[in-house]
Amino acid sequence: MSAPAIQITGLTKSFGDVHALRGVDMTIKQGEFFGLLGPNGAGKTTTINIVTGLVFRDEGSTEVFGKDTVKDFRFTRSKIGIAAQEFSVDWFFPIEKLLYFQAGYYGLTQEQAKPKIDDLFERLGLDKKRESRLRQLSGGMKRRFQIAKALVHDPDIIILDEPTAGVDVELRRELWQYLRDLHSQGKTILLTTHYIEEAELLCENVAIIHEGKILKEGSPKDLTRELGKAGITVQLGDVVNGMESYLNEFTFTRDENRLHFSVKDPDSAMPEIIRQLSKADVHIQSIESKVSSLEDVFLSLTGKGINE
Repeated sequence: MSAPAIQITGLTKSFGDVHALRGVDMTIKQGEFFGLLGPNGAGKTTTINIVTGLVFRDEGSTEVFGKDTVKDFRFTRSKIGIAAQEFSVDWFFPIEKLLYFQAGYYGLTQEQAKPKIDDLFERLGLDKKRESRLRQLSGGMKRRFQIAKALVHDPDIIILDEPTAGVDVELRRELWQYLRDLHSQGKTILLTTHYIEEAELLCENVAIIHEGKILKEGSPKDLTRELGKAGITVQLGDVVNGMESYLNEFTFTRDENRLHFSVKDPDSAMPEIIRQLSKADVHIQSIESKVSSLEDVFLSLTGKGINE
C-alpha cells in the first residue's frame, strides 16, 4: 500500500509560553483535496510550516510520502510547493524573473522552466504582468503569483495557506476552479482556510483545528450529518387533533401552527414527514429545510463561530 502524501503524528510546538500545537494527528492520502479548517491563530500555519521545514517541531513526526521531513528534507521539500500567506521574495525583480529563480532552486534550467512558466502566466491571468514588480501588483494578482511560485517546479503536493484571503469574490471563484483542475490532474492539495464555503465546495475531507488541537476529521458531508443542525419547518394550515401520533419517529417542536423538525438529512426525511402529515389529514401551507454547514459543526465543537 502506498504511503500517505502527508502523515502527521503527535505534533507539538510551543513559542515560549504559547502552545501553538498540542498533539496534532493528521493523514492526507495521495491525490486528496484536504482542508485544514480553523480560525486565525488555531495552528494551521504552524502545522504547514513544520511540514515544509520552515519551523522546527518540538515533538512528534511529520512525513511526506513516507519520508521524514527532517531526516530526508531534500526529498520531502522537492515534493511540495507552498503558497504562503506572507510574501517572501525580492520586491525589485520582475515577477517572471522571480519564477525562473524559484525554478532554479529546484534544479530546473531556464529552458526546462520556460514552458511551465508560460503556462502558469496564461492560466493565472498574469501574462501581461511579466515585467511588473510584486509591489506594483494588486492584492489579487499577488495571490496569483504566490500560487504560480508554488507550482513552478510541478510538485506532487500543493499547500495553500489562506490563498483567497482578502481577494474579491470573482477572483476567489476563478482560483477555486483552477484548484479543481489541479486536483483532477492527481495533485494532492492541502488547503488551510477559515472560509466555510471554500472548505465545503473544494475539500474531500477536512480537519477542524482549534487552539492547536484537531477536534474532528472527516468529509464535510459526514461531519454536517453527525454534528450539524439541519432541520425542516412545516407551516400548517390547521392543526388536527392526534396528528402527533403520526410523527412518533421524528423529534420536533411546535410553535402554534408551525412544526420544527430536527433531522440529520432533510432531503431524505422530508418525503416521510409529508407522507405522515397527509395521513393525518393535515393541510400543509409551506415547508422549508435548513441544511447544515461546517459552521454548525464548528459551533457544536467549540461553542463559537469560526470567525469569533
